[in-house]
Amino acid sequence: MYEQYFPKKRYEQTLDFLKKHISTSEKILDLGVENPFSDVLKSKGYQVVNTQGEDLDEDFSALKNGEYSVVTAFEILEHLLNPYSLLKEIKSDKLVVSVPLRLWFSPAYRSKTDMWDRHYHEFEDWQLDWLLEKTGWRIIDRAKWTNPTNKIGVRPILRRFTPRYYIVYAEKQK
Repeated sequence: MYEQYFPKKRYEQTLDFLKKHISTSEKILDLGVENPFSDVLKSKGYQVVNTQGEDLDEDFSALKNGEYSVVTAFEILEHLLNPYSLLKEIKSDKLVVSVPLRLWFSPAYRSKTDMWDRHYHEFEDWQLDWLLEKTGWRIIDRAKWTNPTNKIGVRPILRRFTPRYYIVYAEKQK
Protein backbone atom coordinates (compact mmCIF):
# COMPACT_ATOMS: atom_id res chain seq x y z
CA MET A 1 0.00 0.00 0.00
CA TYR A 2 1.10 3.56 -0.60
CA GLU A 3 1.17 4.22 3.16
CA GLN A 4 4.59 2.58 3.27
CA TYR A 5 6.06 4.94 0.70
CA PHE A 6 7.63 8.32 1.28
CA PRO A 7 6.44 11.05 0.80
CA LYS A 8 3.07 9.94 2.11
CA LYS A 9 1.15 13.25 1.96
CA ARG A 10 2.20 14.06 -1.60
CA TYR A 11 1.31 10.55 -2.77
CA GLU A 12 -2.08 10.64 -1.04
CA GLN A 13 -2.95 14.07 -2.46
CA THR A 14 -1.82 13.10 -5.96
CA LEU A 15 -3.68 9.78 -5.90
CA ASP A 16 -6.89 11.40 -4.63
CA PHE A 17 -6.71 14.03 -7.38
CA LEU A 18 -6.04 11.40 -10.05
CA LYS A 19 -8.95 9.22 -8.88
CA LYS A 20 -11.23 12.23 -9.23
CA HIS A 21 -10.51 12.55 -12.96
CA ILE A 22 -9.00 9.34 -14.34
CA SER A 23 -10.52 5.85 -14.20
CA THR A 24 -8.46 2.71 -13.81
CA SER A 25 -9.66 1.54 -17.23
CA GLU A 26 -7.66 4.29 -18.96
CA LYS A 27 -4.09 3.65 -20.11
CA ILE A 28 -1.55 6.10 -18.69
CA LEU A 29 1.81 7.17 -20.06
CA ASP A 30 3.71 8.54 -17.05
CA LEU A 31 6.57 10.84 -18.05
CA GLY A 32 9.71 9.87 -16.17
CA VAL A 33 11.23 6.54 -15.30
CA GLU A 34 9.42 3.97 -13.18
CA ASN A 35 9.41 5.08 -9.56
CA PRO A 36 7.70 4.31 -6.25
CA PHE A 37 4.63 6.34 -7.21
CA SER A 38 4.29 4.33 -10.45
CA ASP A 39 4.12 1.26 -8.22
CA VAL A 40 1.44 2.93 -6.08
CA LEU A 41 -0.65 3.62 -9.18
CA LYS A 42 -0.31 0.03 -10.38
CA SER A 43 -1.24 -1.30 -6.94
CA LYS A 44 -4.44 0.80 -7.17
CA GLY A 45 -5.38 -0.77 -10.51
CA TYR A 46 -4.05 1.86 -12.93
CA GLN A 47 -2.46 0.74 -16.21
CA VAL A 48 0.79 2.70 -16.23
CA VAL A 49 3.72 2.70 -18.63
CA ASN A 50 6.69 4.96 -17.91
CA THR A 51 9.14 6.58 -20.25
CA GLN A 52 12.59 4.98 -20.27
CA GLY A 53 14.92 7.75 -19.18
CA GLU A 54 15.25 9.46 -22.54
CA ASP A 55 15.97 13.17 -22.56
CA LEU A 56 12.43 14.57 -22.75
CA ASP A 57 13.75 17.95 -23.83
CA GLU A 58 14.81 16.40 -27.14
CA ASP A 59 13.40 12.89 -27.53
CA PHE A 60 9.61 12.73 -27.91
CA SER A 61 9.51 9.17 -29.29
CA ALA A 62 7.59 7.86 -26.25
CA LEU A 63 4.79 10.30 -27.09
CA LYS A 64 4.43 9.03 -30.66
CA ASN A 65 2.78 5.78 -29.54
CA GLY A 66 -0.90 6.68 -29.27
CA GLU A 67 -1.84 3.66 -27.15
CA TYR A 68 -2.55 5.72 -24.05
CA SER A 69 -5.49 7.96 -23.23
CA VAL A 70 -3.84 9.93 -20.42
CA VAL A 71 -0.39 11.43 -19.91
CA THR A 72 0.80 12.14 -16.39
CA ALA A 73 3.79 14.26 -15.44
CA PHE A 74 4.32 14.12 -11.70
CA GLU A 75 7.16 16.44 -10.71
CA ILE A 76 8.91 16.15 -14.07
CA LEU A 77 8.36 19.45 -15.93
CA GLU A 78 10.56 21.37 -13.49
CA HIS A 79 13.55 19.27 -14.62
CA LEU A 80 13.11 20.18 -18.29
CA LEU A 81 14.63 23.14 -20.06
CA ASN A 82 11.84 23.10 -22.62
CA PRO A 83 8.52 21.75 -21.32
CA TYR A 84 6.70 23.74 -24.02
CA SER A 85 7.77 21.43 -26.87
CA LEU A 86 7.04 18.30 -24.86
CA LEU A 87 3.52 19.47 -23.99
CA LYS A 88 2.83 20.31 -27.65
CA GLU A 89 3.82 16.76 -28.70
CA ILE A 90 1.41 14.92 -26.39
CA LYS A 91 -1.20 13.00 -28.41
CA SER A 92 -3.66 12.08 -25.65
CA ASP A 93 -6.66 14.23 -24.79
CA LYS A 94 -6.08 14.14 -21.02
CA LEU A 95 -3.17 15.40 -18.96
CA VAL A 96 -2.44 15.41 -15.23
CA VAL A 97 0.58 17.51 -14.23
CA SER A 98 2.02 18.28 -10.81
CA VAL A 99 4.93 20.56 -10.09
CA PRO A 100 6.68 21.96 -7.05
CA LEU A 101 5.80 25.59 -6.62
CA ARG A 102 8.44 28.29 -6.43
CA LEU A 103 8.96 29.29 -2.81
CA TRP A 104 10.02 32.87 -2.14
CA PHE A 105 12.01 31.76 0.91
CA SER A 106 13.94 28.90 -0.70
CA PRO A 107 16.08 28.66 -3.85
CA ALA A 108 15.34 26.16 -6.63
CA TYR A 109 16.50 22.63 -5.85
CA ARG A 110 19.87 21.67 -7.31
CA SER A 111 21.62 18.40 -6.61
CA LYS A 112 25.38 18.78 -6.50
CA THR A 113 25.94 15.09 -7.39
CA ASP A 114 23.26 14.31 -9.98
CA MET A 115 23.07 16.50 -13.09
CA TRP A 116 19.50 15.30 -13.86
CA ASP A 117 18.13 15.88 -10.36
CA ARG A 118 17.83 19.64 -10.64
CA HIS A 119 14.93 22.04 -10.97
CA TYR A 120 15.37 24.33 -13.93
CA HIS A 121 11.82 25.63 -13.40
CA GLU A 122 10.00 26.01 -10.14
CA PHE A 123 6.69 27.40 -11.24
CA GLU A 124 4.21 29.81 -9.82
CA ASP A 125 0.72 28.49 -10.45
CA TRP A 126 -0.06 31.11 -13.11
CA GLN A 127 3.11 30.17 -15.03
CA LEU A 128 2.10 26.51 -15.33
CA ASP A 129 -1.45 27.55 -16.27
CA TRP A 130 -0.10 29.84 -18.99
CA LEU A 131 2.27 27.15 -20.29
CA LEU A 132 -0.59 24.65 -20.52
CA GLU A 133 -2.90 27.13 -22.23
CA LYS A 134 -0.17 28.16 -24.73
CA THR A 135 0.40 24.48 -25.63
CA GLY A 136 -3.26 23.77 -26.32
CA TRP A 137 -4.58 22.50 -22.98
CA ARG A 138 -7.74 23.63 -21.17
CA ILE A 139 -7.51 23.40 -17.39
CA ILE A 140 -10.47 21.59 -15.87
CA ASP A 141 -9.36 21.30 -12.23
CA ARG A 142 -6.45 22.28 -10.00
CA ALA A 143 -5.31 21.88 -6.40
CA LYS A 144 -2.43 22.94 -4.14
CA TRP A 145 -1.04 21.54 -0.92
CA THR A 146 1.67 22.24 1.62
CA ASN A 147 4.67 20.10 2.47
CA PRO A 148 5.34 20.58 6.19
CA THR A 149 8.40 19.09 7.85
CA ASN A 150 9.15 18.29 11.47
CA LYS A 151 12.36 20.30 11.44
CA ILE A 152 12.95 23.42 13.48
CA GLY A 153 13.48 26.81 11.87
CA VAL A 154 11.89 29.62 9.91
CA ARG A 155 11.61 27.72 6.60
CA PRO A 156 9.91 24.68 8.20
CA ILE A 157 7.38 27.02 9.82
CA LEU A 158 6.72 28.72 6.47
CA ARG A 159 6.27 25.29 4.81
CA ARG A 160 3.34 24.58 7.15
CA PHE A 161 1.13 27.17 5.44
CA THR A 162 2.82 27.93 2.09
CA PRO A 163 1.65 25.64 -0.74
CA ARG A 164 4.53 23.62 -2.19
CA TYR A 165 2.79 21.45 -4.81
CA TYR A 166 0.39 22.31 -7.58
CA ILE A 167 -1.55 19.76 -9.61
CA VAL A 168 -3.69 20.30 -12.71
CA TYR A 169 -6.06 18.17 -14.75
CA ALA A 170 -6.33 19.46 -18.32
CA GLU A 171 -7.89 18.36 -21.56
CA LYS A 172 -6.69 19.08 -25.07
CA GLN A 173 -8.52 22.00 -26.66
CA LYS A 174 -10.41 21.02 -29.77
